[in-house]
Amino acid sequence: MEQILLDAELRSMTGKAVKQLRRKGYVPGVVYGHHTAPMNVQVAERPLQLALRSAGTSHLITLHLPDQPAPKMVLVRELQRDPLKHTMQHVDFYEVIMTEKIKSDLPIILAGESRLVKSGNGLLLQGLDSVEIECLPGDIPEHALADLSTLESVHDEILAKQLKLSEKVKLLTDGDQVLFAITPSRAAAVEEAEEAAEEKAEEKIEEPQAPAEAAEELPPLEEAETAPALS
Repeated sequence: MEQILLDAELRSMTGKAVKQLRRKGYVPGVVYGHHTAPMNVQVAERPLQLALRSAGTSHLITLHLPDQPAPKMVLVRELQRDPLKHTMQHVDFYEVIMTEKIKSDLPIILAGESRLVKSGNGLLLQGLDSVEIECLPGDIPEHALADLSTLESVHDEILAKQLKLSEKVKLLTDGDQVLFAITPSRAAAVEEAEEAAEEKAEEKIEEPQAPAEAAEELPPLEEAETAPALS
């Protein structure tokens, strides 16, 4: 991934005074880290937007500050936005040490398509859109890839442990966590229920009827003797 550069300035305004910065197009922020004392900074809003578009919260940003011996390698740990205007209100940068492992959220990118979803016979359920990993800052991948074409039948699943990650990256999310699964669509569920009912009806064995009793044969009628005629 290309190096993401961002310029920042040291910030003296704090508290309610930061509203003036926002009106001038700056976003107040802070830089901190395991070996870094908190440092108040301000960043121009437009360059920050562009940096976040590329880096998100899981990729390194090279942060340049005046009067610093070297740029700082940082991750965006928190971004606060106005709930109504959705404008950026504050940003937290976490300075990393390139030789120390860190924990980070890795976004999941989808690839392929399930034939069941494509045919309308299945619905795709998503459990997570990212997984937590641990590795050196320089080994953080851009994303994890989930291949949906492997979901070939109803109730198939993609688990966190099935993601292909580098040997340098440790998965912290529970490996049995379901990321994606296929469930029957409503139409498919109705059709499946109808087929099951038909099969059940076909398998039902009709109770055998008792054979009809043979009709009792009546003895033949005896002919009455005829009296001799008188002569």
